[in-house]
Amino acid sequence: MQTVSTLLDLRLAVDDLRKSGTIALVPTMGALHEGHLTLMREARQRADHVVASIFVNPTQFGPNEDLDAYPRRLAEDAALLEAEGVALLWAPTVEAMYPQGFATRVSVTGVSEGLCGASRPGHFDGVATVVCKLFNQVRPDHALFGEKDWQQLAVIRTMARDLDLAMPEARNIHGVPTVREADGLAMSSRNAYLSPAEREAAVTLPRAMRAAIEDIEAGDNVAGALMRLRAALAEAGFGPIDYVTLADAASLVPLAETPQGPARLLVAARIGGTRLIDNMPVEPAEGERQR
Repeated sequence: MQTVSTLLDLRLAVDDLRKSGTIALVPTMGALHEGHLTLMREARQRADHVVASIFVNPTQFGPNEDLDAYPRRLAEDAALLEAEGVALLWAPTVEAMYPQGFATRVSVTGVSEGLCGASRPGHFDGVATVVCKLFNQVRPDHALFGEKDWQQLAVIRTMARDLDLAMPEARNIHGVPTVREADGLAMSSRNAYLSPAEREAAVTLPRAMRAAIEDIEAGDNVAGALMRLRAALAEAGFGPIDYVTLADAASLVPLAETPQGPARLLVAARIGGTRLIDNMPVEPAEGERQR
């Protein structure tokens, strides 16, 4: 695996790879776990070569968030990527990604405005800007992202569609299902922040979400199901709870009634000092499917 940290070296390496096939890009912020490695394996199924990026993007962190504390372990991550058959690692510095005088921002309205966009102002502008740059830098045929960050995936797909990106096209931006621990907690680099007691309590999140989904899919009142979910999280020690929302899977418009098409249950809440997010698919109740 080749590792590059300057844009010139990246372009030379990508041009060389493209001579022998297609390219799939997997953007990451490092601190890799099995969820990231699953993305690499899926990427290898979709293209001849896999390019991974590791960049802790400062523009998507708020002033009171964990930019300085975010784990950075480039050598260990590079070894994991090489073992997965990744051809090229793009590991730019902040100065390489945002040179002096950088003055451009990509902003996606609509899908970015609620949920994490409401509780993390400017976050998705930072995401859209850095991912747009990564797409222009690598020019991949395919790009892969984890579905755990469902809103992020929606923002990136909307950006690619609206800007008429060709590499990758919006239809070649692929979501990969969330990888979970044995007890159901979604894998996340931030799980490392949890104390043993917090980690034990955190499993309430996926369990309570599944219970709410069962109720909603059975046709129960949506507001009641969400209220019970919120109460279960509070009882387990979560707080504050940023949102507990049932939304249309594509538009992310909140739904107050049993869904008539694909929907997502999305949650963000803190336990201790760690903010966890999760989402799961919700299918319409049987009676709704027949409408």
